[in-house]
Amino acid sequence: MPHIDEAMTPEAKELWRPSSPEKTQIYDFMTKVNKKHGLSLNDYNALWTWSVSEPAQFWKEIWHYTHIKAHDPYKKVLESKEVMFPRPAFFEGSTLNFAENLLYPVNAPDEDSVAIIGATEADREFISWKELRERVRQCANALKEAGLQTGDRVAGFVGNHANTVVAMLASASIGAFWTGVSPDTGVHAVLERLKQIEPKILFADNASLYNGKVHGSYAKVREIVSELPDLELLVVFETAKTVDFDLECVRPANGKVLTLEEFQLTVRDQNAPLEFASLKPEHPVYILYSSGTTGAPKPIVHGSLGTLLQHKKEHLLHCDIRPGDRLFYFTTTTWMMWHWLVSGLASGATIVLYDGSPFRPFDVEGGNGEMAMPRLIDELQITHFGTSAKYLSMLEQAALNPRKHAHRPVTLKTLRAIFSTGSPLAPSTFEYIYSSIHQDIMLGSITGGTDILSLFASGCPILPVYKGEIQCRSLGMAVSVFDYAGNDISASGEPGDLVCTTPFPAQPVMFWPPGPTGLEKYRKSYFDVFGPSIWHHGDFVRLNPQTGGVVMLGRSDGVLKPSGVRFGSAEIYNVLLKHFADEIEDSLCVGRRRDGIDSDETVVLFVKLAPTCPSDIQPGLSARIQAIIRKELSARHVPGVIDACPEIPVTSNGKKVENAVKQILCGLNIKIGASVANASCLDWYRNWAVENP
Repeated sequence: MPHIDEAMTPEAKELWRPSSPEKTQIYDFMTKVNKKHGLSLNDYNALWTWSVSEPAQFWKEIWHYTHIKAHDPYKKVLESKEVMFPRPAFFEGSTLNFAENLLYPVNAPDEDSVAIIGATEADREFISWKELRERVRQCANALKEAGLQTGDRVAGFVGNHANTVVAMLASASIGAFWTGVSPDTGVHAVLERLKQIEPKILFADNASLYNGKVHGSYAKVREIVSELPDLELLVVFETAKTVDFDLECVRPANGKVLTLEEFQLTVRDQNAPLEFASLKPEHPVYILYSSGTTGAPKPIVHGSLGTLLQHKKEHLLHCDIRPGDRLFYFTTTTWMMWHWLVSGLASGATIVLYDGSPFRPFDVEGGNGEMAMPRLIDELQITHFGTSAKYLSMLEQAALNPRKHAHRPVTLKTLRAIFSTGSPLAPSTFEYIYSSIHQDIMLGSITGGTDILSLFASGCPILPVYKGEIQCRSLGMAVSVFDYAGNDISASGEPGDLVCTTPFPAQPVMFWPPGPTGLEKYRKSYFDVFGPSIWHHGDFVRLNPQTGGVVMLGRSDGVLKPSGVRFGSAEIYNVLLKHFADEIEDSLCVGRRRDGIDSDETVVLFVKLAPTCPSDIQPGLSARIQAIIRKELSARHVPGVIDACPEIPVTSNGKKVENAVKQILCGLNIKIGASVANASCLDWYRNWAVENP
């Protein structure tokens, strides 16, 4: 039931409290743990403390509670909880198959019920569990016919649709490693990734539909294939039937090209069963990539069991997802949240895949498309809706109230949770969700990363939601806050670096390439700051001792430090969104040092003005921004420089590229990675740095 307590401090303002926590799966899990181990855990904090103090016992209970399907039983859960690098082994002796756990989950709905709903701006596709298994069988046997073996790499230049899920599951059933890149990605960025891992087979869409337009991919696919000399087979999905696509001109130099239909007909025994390779827990299933904003992205390899355990724990316990629920996340196939979404199958949920613009189809009567996703929730009876913080802030800026919309309002009656990630969710957006979207849902602001393919901090259906806070540190994730000297300052409420101090199964199994080079990349990425026992994640956060919640303050490489005071850029962004949404479309806040690394830092704020505003920053607006920041934060937070910019650089996932701009302003000559989606705009910042020495 919704609950507001205005008497509490703004940092601990309660916005929602669950009405029946005892009916949740996490409460059931806690009850079973108490009974089995003779404990008296009576709230979330007690359960979390036990989970990070006794990781072997905790992960053993997660294995059994989430019904991991294994071919061989494990002999040992965890050897030691003392060191995280080199990566410790979990569940030694066991063998399993990732795809089998998603296709045949325990307590799965009836085989004729819906497993996947594929939605575009124009169409809907409903796929039963029976049909999904059959499509994976056909694809897996065709992959075997093509010579795919355990350990080979399979890539997808594909959108978020059912064929992509089928291709991934078919690859995983054999023991191949899957990597996906969205078709809206530039060719250079695609090749930066795929040339490193040398895929044997590539799946590609012939086109994609976005914002009412069909975007052919022929030119991109042709260039990509020409730069992959080890590619043996290209399989083309005819995603758009009307697009011309000359197959012969995209044929790999030493291989074949087939449509999906032709590919399936290559199987000699059309009745061959679907077989699942028995693989070790650490056997890779996915290759994802670091952001690569200041260099080539690093391929991060994730293991089968770690991914499966983490996702099932998060879905069942932290999200309270049950068989038959409908899970949606607005994501591309590149983003880690696509993998998180697909794992919903392992909990018996129906996953909703959406490929297109979140603002289509346009609301003809209302003149905009802001109602597209709320109407999709109603139409498809979505229970758990996930998206980016940016999307929610855009709805907030538009002051949208879907249930009171002038033209065809929605009910959102099936909705039980909203999830948000990608960047910190502003406190004002928390209040907007409860005042204008739905007053009685769990708002799960969550944080984790591509690095772990899961979450460090997440929602919790037995805890209240407080304004501006992620509800809790995730079970089994020993998250703490360290200062720059490595002191644990979690209890103080002071901001610092997010670290993890206990091993967890979703640590990457390796960085590509295997061997010493990849191992050193792995070590430097997470263990170069505090040593082999402390995972340093790179987020700047603080814990609220009053609530146990986590407040995200931005990336720690973008920490601002004027006059020695450390704070995160998200604090500035939140103030601007709250007070200047009509005048400022977006912003970027970085620190600038011009006289060496130990010099004092000037806070520089770039604002992209709304189309209705003058093109240049006006003195009156600058003064108002400074006054509001001084009032709501402190004098130390006030930017020393405020200027208007034409564009904010972002990654393909929409994250602001603070560090590249910071280095440009500090006079460093850096190589900008292709994953900066609008890298050309960085020339403006280079010119600005020259003109403002």
